[in-house]
This record gives sequence, structure tokens and C-alpha cells, in this order.
Amino acid sequence: MGWKASMSIVIKRAYEDATAEDGYRVLVDRLWPRGLTKDELRLDEWLKEIAPSNQLRKSFHNDEISWDEFRTRYLSELKELREELRRLVKISQTGRLTLIFSAKDTERNNAVVLSQYLHKMGAD
Repeated sequence: MGWKASMSIVIKRAYEDATAEDGYRVLVDRLWPRGLTKDELRLDEWLKEIAPSNQLRKSFHNDEISWDEFRTRYLSELKELREELRRLVKISQTGRLTLIFSAKDTERNNAVVLSQYLHKMGAD
């Protein structure tokens, strides 16, 4: 058995103030959060490509698909991005990784799914 580094991943709404404890801040939405400037967000990176596809995002926001269906489809999209996601896992193993999202629902959004996926990748 190999030793696994512990991971530190948190999720935070874009509209919450950035703090020093956030560590490496990554916006994981395809669209820029309405009404915020780059200075206000204080991002290290914006990874549009790991956000849900436009079609998936719109289907979920328009209530055309359930949370479970959104989650299943988004996990499928994430499987195609494993190389980029491995880099985020490494960041989370050396310091705190904060996934920034703008959705109002703090329990059912892409950052929640992404965080769970990254934790699973780090455990494998």
C-alpha cells in the first residue's frame, strides 16, 4: 500500500469574500459570475473547460433534468478531463484548493460534484 497525501478541497460561492485561507482559488463555472470583477474574485485560475457543457448546464438550470441526471452526465464529462483534474488533485495535496462557483444552490451545483470527483481521484 502506498501513502496518500491528504487533500484539502473546499467549495465557495463567488460572492463570498476571498480570504488567505482559500489557498489556490479556481473558478469552475463556464460563465463569469455576474457583477464581479477580476480584482474582487482574486482567482488563481479560471478553468472553463472543466465546467459542465453548455447544454448540460442549461438543461439543469431550466429544470429539464433532475439533479441525479445532471450529476451522472457531469461525472461522465469529467472522465474526459482526467489529465487536467490530476493537476488539481496535486494542488489539493500540497495546500488548500478552493473551487469557486456562482450558483445560488450551495448543495446542488457543479462544484459539489467536482469536489467529490477530485476526492475520489485522490483516493485511487
